[in-house]
Amino acid sequence: MKLLKPSWVSHNGKPIFSVDIHPDGTKFATGGQGEDSGKVMIWNMAPVLREDDEKKEHIPKMLCQMDNHLACVNCVRWSNNGLYLASGGDDKLVMVWKRAALIGPSTVFGSSSKLANVEQWRCVTILRNHTGDVMDVAWSPHDVWLASCSVDNTIVIWNARKFPEMVSCLRGHTGLVKGLTWDPVGKYIASQADDHSLKVWRTVDWQMETDITKPFSECGGTTHVLRLSWSPDGQYLVSAHAMNNSGPTAQIVERDGWRTNMDFVGHRKAVTVVKFNPKIFKKKQKSSSCPYCCCAVGSKDRSLSVWLTSLKRPLVVIHDLFDKSIMDISWTLTGLGILVCSMDGTVAYLDFSQDELGDPLNEDEKNTIHQNIYGKSLAITSTEQLSNTVIENPEMLKYQQERSAAAATAQSSAHAAAEQATPKLTSVVNGESLEDIRKAEHTDFSPALFNSVPIMPGAAVPNQLTPQLSSDSSQGQATSLGLRPPHDPLLASCAPSGSAKPLEENKEGYKASLLLGSASKIEPMKALDSRFTERSKATPGVTSAITSITGMTPLDGRLKDSVSTLKSKDESSSDSEDKTANINKNLSFTKRKAELMMEGGEVVEKRKKGRPRKDKMAVSMAPPFPQATPPSDRDTGRVTMSPAAVLKLPTPSLQKSFSLQVSTEPSVFLEVENEVSQVAGSKLSQIRCSRDGRDWDTLLPCSILTATGSSDVIAVACEDRMLSVFSSCGRRLLPAMQLATAPSALHCSGHYVMVLTSGGAVFVWDVQKQTATVKNQSLQTIIPVGDITVSQTLLTQQGVPVVALTNGKSYCFSSALDTWALIADKADSLVQCADFRSCLTTHDAPVPSGPLAVMQGRNLNGGRLVSRLSTAPHQLQQSLTSSFLECQLASARVLLSPQEYRYWLLIYARFLVTEGSEYRLRELCKELLGPVHKSAASSWEPTTLGLHKRDLLREVLPVIGQNLRFQRIFTEYQDQLELVRSK
Repeated sequence: MKLLKPSWVSHNGKPIFSVDIHPDGTKFATGGQGEDSGKVMIWNMAPVLREDDEKKEHIPKMLCQMDNHLACVNCVRWSNNGLYLASGGDDKLVMVWKRAALIGPSTVFGSSSKLANVEQWRCVTILRNHTGDVMDVAWSPHDVWLASCSVDNTIVIWNARKFPEMVSCLRGHTGLVKGLTWDPVGKYIASQADDHSLKVWRTVDWQMETDITKPFSECGGTTHVLRLSWSPDGQYLVSAHAMNNSGPTAQIVERDGWRTNMDFVGHRKAVTVVKFNPKIFKKKQKSSSCPYCCCAVGSKDRSLSVWLTSLKRPLVVIHDLFDKSIMDISWTLTGLGILVCSMDGTVAYLDFSQDELGDPLNEDEKNTIHQNIYGKSLAITSTEQLSNTVIENPEMLKYQQERSAAAATAQSSAHAAAEQATPKLTSVVNGESLEDIRKAEHTDFSPALFNSVPIMPGAAVPNQLTPQLSSDSSQGQATSLGLRPPHDPLLASCAPSGSAKPLEENKEGYKASLLLGSASKIEPMKALDSRFTERSKATPGVTSAITSITGMTPLDGRLKDSVSTLKSKDESSSDSEDKTANINKNLSFTKRKAELMMEGGEVVEKRKKGRPRKDKMAVSMAPPFPQATPPSDRDTGRVTMSPAAVLKLPTPSLQKSFSLQVSTEPSVFLEVENEVSQVAGSKLSQIRCSRDGRDWDTLLPCSILTATGSSDVIAVACEDRMLSVFSSCGRRLLPAMQLATAPSALHCSGHYVMVLTSGGAVFVWDVQKQTATVKNQSLQTIIPVGDITVSQTLLTQQGVPVVALTNGKSYCFSSALDTWALIADKADSLVQCADFRSCLTTHDAPVPSGPLAVMQGRNLNGGRLVSRLSTAPHQLQQSLTSSFLECQLASARVLLSPQEYRYWLLIYARFLVTEGSEYRLRELCKELLGPVHKSAASSWEPTTLGLHKRDLLREVLPVIGQNLRFQRIFTEYQDQLELVRSK
């Protein structure tokens, strides 16, 4: 290690409060007190690094001096891309500087002619919101936001892409806020204040994640600054001024549960600044060694200590480095150099060798660690990678800018919208507030111990760990620097190894590898399971998928059975699912029951003569058969099938009269009355229809079992197995058709009519074209042997018949494929474990109403079991999600549901972009684009489900444009779309 104190770095003897090295390592900035104003100075790094350059007069030492601040400058920070410099001072302002075009050297105002600005830096924006001195500023990863904190007790988040726009103001501290640091993956920002607390805030909604006070309760005196720091792997947050047994420490906060079991000890006075090396290191010549981090700690005792988290003692301690307190620390991006400044107005530079620190991991290795912990969506964590990526396409640049701007505004607005919407439904679900549930979904499960050995749940503790696990009570108060956890002598950090199995977070796609250092560390896994069990009882936001049924006829639901229908639909469901069903029941049948049935539900009640009252029509629904609760007194409710058995489904019971509403737009009511008169030995039945106030009626020579209709057609099935179809004005459209067995279910949707017979045969007719689209298709192919029967049927607007079984599976018949296709399965692990929520445009994006959403219902809330996949590798999680999304696309296509197909296509595209699946993404784009030049051999269809594929590609391209890795694909397909359009 080499130590240098360049005397020429000076603010004319005034204090230097802040120092920061430019990302490219060629210059550094200092901030502090000027003669009668605040002063920001930019210095050349070359004379510091090389003695020869320091001696050469033609090599400038100072590059620029800015005296715009009206009072002392407390902090200077370069943006990650190096384009901007932010400074905050006692004048309550944050100034953002950018280098101007070089016009020529300019003399510094008020100085001798020798002092000249070599570079021109101008203030491009002034951020005004604080009402007190600005103490610290910090750029977020990728420079999306700039945060500033002040003695006015607030933290302000600025939109760094749209200065001076303010994103949020974080309030909660009751003392002067003196330090800020961003989580390296951008999920949190932490702040420390004189109120003896350290607070962590979520960037997704700018709410407080945790408030840590215990390590700071003893702190008596104060410090000018409290510069805390986050480790480059994101696993540890180290605070400035803390106390342990009346001794000053730098408190280590673990991301996993925000535990505070360890600290850096040995400084004689309060710690003022902590700064982690940006690099992650590994031991030299040991490829299998566990990665570790490096941290520098400065104190009011004028000494500096440098720690490796793989060692129990500091790597080096330099006493009396300055005459006054250390104010700020900055590492070079290479990780081998460090600049320190002091209140005494001087700076010091320490130069380490790789032999001393270790081999720094390259960006790919660092990204692999981030990927294993937080998931592939955050794999590009390097500011170097992003800043060095040339954006070749102006459209791509637009989408990159839109994405970063939207990240700031959309998240805060989505949270606000969610908060406004919550009281409309319910503020408490299963005794838990939605806020608690939301917080729980953001809970972090992350790795664990310094100097730890990976132990997976259920594994035995290695023998070599046993001595380390024993408590060492003999460690007393050391006057020299030493590492002292309160109860455990371990304190050497081990960054998570790439081979460790990742632990999945529930919602955001971040993962953390599990590194357990003792048997007791295995216990939280039980807590994880119990957390899942508790949270799964409440599934907010699911009811919309069940209750919004557009343009289709739900079969089941005699009103008196409607509540029990929802309860007993899945007898084998868990207790938590039953409770969710009850919640959905309350919402569905009280607040939204009109919506559920008015889209084509069947309303039935026994009545006297005359038209039914409208208020009664709105509360009663009649099924052709009560399928959900099998009756105990007859054997038609559930049939046990032997391999040779014939299906026998329940049929509607004969009623003297009933009525129902079959359409709301226009309003269509049906009234059925059996045996109204006798003619020549035949008992006549009457059906009356009222459409927008115009009535018609007709007679049939047999008792009517069931009737239904839509705005276009009315279908009636009689006791003699005859089916009659009429227009909405009463004109017979089809001849009376003889069914092989009695009707079990009857549906109309648009100009389609569907019949399910008690023998398990399905028919669908297109009345407009006078053709059968589904001909006598048996359910025996989808109903296995056992106590399985039909629980629900419906007909989509496109004439696709859908059948749900009591085993939780739902099928539709595809005329194009001539087969039954599985579209929903309650027990499907893909649905339960798929983690696609991070690919939604917003977390609360509603699933479009349609047959797929209706049949999947609350099961569609993907990711319910994600938290249980704690030991699943990311690749498995990725495959599960990919398979689920592809199944959703295929199901929407076979159901002929264009809105749902488009919805899931865009989510699938976001998933491919997030996960970096280049081959599938290219194949998807190729299919949507089709051939650019027409040929006779081309069999490409330009539309799917009535949607133009190239229009879909135009929607997918902005999604691709959000990932710089795919800018070649983006440009290629954008150009080809333009070529096609110009033809």
